[in-house]
Amino acid sequence: MSEVYAFIEAEKTTHPVAFLCRLLNVARSSFYAWQAAAKSRAARLADDDALAHEITVLHAASRHTYGSPRIHAELRRLGRTVNRKRVERIMRERGINGVTRRKRRGLTRQEKKAVPAPDLIGRDFTAHTPGTKLVGDITYIATAEGWLYLATWLDLATREVTGYSMADHHRATLVADGVWCTIG
Repeated sequence: MSEVYAFIEAEKTTHPVAFLCRLLNVARSSFYAWQAAAKSRAARLADDDALAHEITVLHAASRHTYGSPRIHAELRRLGRTVNRKRVERIMRERGINGVTRRKRRGLTRQEKKAVPAPDLIGRDFTAHTPGTKLVGDITYIATAEGWLYLATWLDLATREVTGYSMADHHRATLVADGVWCTIG
């Protein structure tokens, strides 16, 4: 609505205010109330700018990690009485964001009726000849672009990685010594 009032303010030199208000279907008293509150609006904007500067300083001091709850707590600790919602609004308007931790999620979800996999190597992780015992595993690594899933084959005799695969999902397919295997 303030855009309408600003338009009337700009055009009142060429047309009467009563005509503009009737044309835009606005009460004349509302326009004059908006015009009378201009000083208080300017003062509130100046206060918001000063508070935004304080918020920016506190946000930079936290290495750009604090969100509005911690910024509000810091302002209160420093003796500045300010509403939490005002801090949220100013941070949102100025694009100041905190860092939120994502919840960790596990890949493994055991099926209720699943039969345990057989232990083919009998918990003996030693091998004397290369290529006789291979073990595989999958892990995930957090990167800037999302999760990276890494599946590997490990030769137990040489302790070398004989095959690996990387993907953006946990259903990785490996090839090691001509043997295909799907992990996940």
